[in-house]
Amino acid sequence: MTETRPPFRDPRLPLGERVDDLLARLTADERIAMLHQFAPAVERLGVGTFRTGQEALHGVAWMGPATVFPQAVGMGATWNEDLVRRIGEAVGAETRAMRANDPRVGLNVWAPTVNLLRHPLWGRNEEGYSEDPRLTSAVAVAYTRGLRGDHPVHWRTAPVLKHWLAHNNETDRDTCSSSVRPRVLHEYDLLAFRAAVRAGAVAGVMPSYNLVNGRPNHLSPLLREQLRGWTDRSLVVCSDAGAPSNLVDSEHYYDTHEEATAAALRAGVDSFTDHGQDSSVITGRIRGALERGLIGQEDIDDAVRRLLTMRFTLGEFDPLLDPYADVKTFDTPEHRALAQEAAEQAVVLLKNDGLLPLAEGTRVAVVGLLADECKLDWYSGTLIRRTTPLDGLRTRFGAGDVSFAEGVDSVRLRTASGWVRVPESPATAGVRGADGALDPALLAGRTDLPPLTCGDEPTELAMADWGEGLFTLRAPDGNYLSVADDGYVRASADQPGGWVVQETFRLEEHGEGHLLAHVGTGRYVSVAADGLKVADDGDLFEVVVTERGEDAVAAAAAAADVVIVFAGNDPHINGRETEDRATLALPEHQTRLWRSARAANPRTALALVSSYPYAVADAQAELPALLWTAHGGQAAGTALARVLAGDVSPAGRLPQTWYAADADLPGLFDYDIIGSRQTYLYFEGTPLYPFGHGLSYTTFAYDGLTAGHDGEHITVALTVTNTGALAADEVVQLYTRALDPIVPLPSRQLAAHRRVRLAPGEGRRLDFSFPVADLGHWDVAHGRWTVGPGRYEVLAGASSTDIRQRAALDIDGEAPAPRAMLEKPLDAADYDEQRGTEIVDRTRISGDAVTAAATEDGELVYRHCDFGDGATSVSLDVAATGPGTLTLRTPDGTAAATVDVTATGGVHEYVTLRAGIRLAGIHDLHVELRGPVRLAAIAFAR
Repeated sequence: MTETRPPFRDPRLPLGERVDDLLARLTADERIAMLHQFAPAVERLGVGTFRTGQEALHGVAWMGPATVFPQAVGMGATWNEDLVRRIGEAVGAETRAMRANDPRVGLNVWAPTVNLLRHPLWGRNEEGYSEDPRLTSAVAVAYTRGLRGDHPVHWRTAPVLKHWLAHNNETDRDTCSSSVRPRVLHEYDLLAFRAAVRAGAVAGVMPSYNLVNGRPNHLSPLLREQLRGWTDRSLVVCSDAGAPSNLVDSEHYYDTHEEATAAALRAGVDSFTDHGQDSSVITGRIRGALERGLIGQEDIDDAVRRLLTMRFTLGEFDPLLDPYADVKTFDTPEHRALAQEAAEQAVVLLKNDGLLPLAEGTRVAVVGLLADECKLDWYSGTLIRRTTPLDGLRTRFGAGDVSFAEGVDSVRLRTASGWVRVPESPATAGVRGADGALDPALLAGRTDLPPLTCGDEPTELAMADWGEGLFTLRAPDGNYLSVADDGYVRASADQPGGWVVQETFRLEEHGEGHLLAHVGTGRYVSVAADGLKVADDGDLFEVVVTERGEDAVAAAAAAADVVIVFAGNDPHINGRETEDRATLALPEHQTRLWRSARAANPRTALALVSSYPYAVADAQAELPALLWTAHGGQAAGTALARVLAGDVSPAGRLPQTWYAADADLPGLFDYDIIGSRQTYLYFEGTPLYPFGHGLSYTTFAYDGLTAGHDGEHITVALTVTNTGALAADEVVQLYTRALDPIVPLPSRQLAAHRRVRLAPGEGRRLDFSFPVADLGHWDVAHGRWTVGPGRYEVLAGASSTDIRQRAALDIDGEAPAPRAMLEKPLDAADYDEQRGTEIVDRTRISGDAVTAAATEDGELVYRHCDFGDGATSVSLDVAATGPGTLTLRTPDGTAAATVDVTATGGVHEYVTLRAGIRLAGIHDLHVELRGPVRLAAIAFAR
């Protein structure tokens, strides 16, 4: 007799029934084992191993060669959802194809990153799409739909959104708390996630390392209260690497790992990424939590059920029915063409006084640190093919008309033992990570090459200054000086890279020479008998410059008709995961390069190739042309050459504001975009380049704007005409604004956009529709989304400031109602304005409170408070670790009540304090906080 097929193997049954059947067959230990990132096989049931977490931000990452598309911020700069969806489809297909040859490749992809680019100094700026939540969500929807596929049952891959929530700094990222007021939470941070989840192509989210309002994101009640309420689909929550342990080890939020793991599981974390491939630590903690009664079996089952649901949708249990099981699409001509198309569409022309496009026969000097580079970042795959700007321009204009000067300093290093030299070696340096790695942070440097030595003959080294005192040294064979685990210095790296970069150095003045500090180890280069190695004490080095980079650039510039200076960043240096930038300024060495080029030849353009914006006000004032692109992947060089030559008219648009100076920036840890007037939504200064900015080689006219609404949706139409002589794309942008808002609202906010291609003279009527609700805001007084009544404007233009057409709309909306102070308590975090405060956790599980910042007294303002015919008493829910005071004042400064607070026993130990008060009618309420006091709620009574 043949054994009856178990129900979980029967595709005719409903998905939930199949999942429950498999869950019921698993033992308690087998269920617990599935909660780790690396879930083992259950051989008795024929269930295979499973790994959550395949990086796929702009191509399949870490697992060896793959098609590399532009960085995510470059995808955002295309403003083209159709293109991004096709990229997602290609990445999903290559994930499937690579998995067929390497089972280490996972189908649960950790992409995209939808954190908003609030602050341009964020080290991971390259990973996000935009500072605007609607543009971010539109691009994320497109990418996840491509990754997911369009089959109604089976998914090509299962995308997980990163990183939940309000995560925009690397400094102290696992211990800092983002203070996010309710309006910013609902109008900004949640908005980027919500649309992507509701679109139905998201399998889950990954919480971020930071805390929000004093509570670690891996314990966020918003996972339950918001995320899982947006859809009926099962959503998986995958922890970030090591974050569960952080709850105890760095954040000290719980005393024991069993308590912390239990709290994360109850909050909604399903898959624990911790201790690498060793699942025993996490599974031991879960068993311990279960034995202590901190969790129940139902908590484990709920998480396993969600994980199994994802595995079913990926076709694991229906291999013969899975439409993506036999996908072999990898590095196809179509994918190569798509990578080039994406790189071309990402280029943003910032300024052009007629220098571009380059005419045929132009002699071009291609100079700068990025001129002959095709840089990767931490979340890139290994390049199968590559083009640099120099490659592209030589191919396009001919090698004879294109000269090159990198602009690095040529140096020799001398010690008391002689000149530093790179010995000859029969071995060659390979490409880092070419064979793939589940954790590339563990890749070690090479030790099979001979270390540097000292002798009579010097080796000429290329010294590239990347700013903030960091530089790299490159040997004549093109390999970078690097330090391996044995501490020796070798010319062994094809590029700077790795979790801890081992290819960067600093010079520290010491007596009559310099110490050569190796940044990755924090030690100094010394001369040992068998070669150069790092040690606690270093030798003195003399740096002899044989050619200055700016001199070589000036010589090349003087002999050319046009100079293109390629400047920017190496994505592994000065601004990356774990490291924020210190400044918006272009590194001084690269500034000297463009100045040298311009002095020799005023027909100089600056091409910025970078993961983030720069403050280049001087270049904007002095140079005739500037452009920017993110690191554009494998086809970046060809794409830039085609744009510079005019084969493609640039139509990329900035996905974030480019500020003129560091002084324009808010504090890195200030997440209150409303109160501190951040991003284009609220910024009151003059940016260097505004959100949505980007020029073209042709011109466009806008006319015939109409706008109306039916109470639910706003419909907009306008005609856009190409009035120039070149076929080109235009990105039509619609913004809205309230003309007389009842609360502070954005000066303008993106409502819709469309990238369209128009032939010379062609006009096209474009129709748009978006919900009236998009005009609204979060009403903190009543805890709901609302659209205020009044007149609104629809603005149509080529950027957030280049507005060509306007139309007015009258919206009935909901008239604002005052706060009914005698009917329900006032949550302290529901303020309208604040000064010197931060939001903290009321309890470890849920709720918010407000406290004064450590260095100052704080103030909260609540507008339009209705005390009716009179309040005579006030109750305040407070916790305190020391003495403090709370003072309630009327708008004229009169103290209505002052309450002294003493220590309550801990930050989560609340007491209710009462005082007499006399307030009547409608007016604002001011609350002053002094000392280590947490205020959770205020209640008034007659």
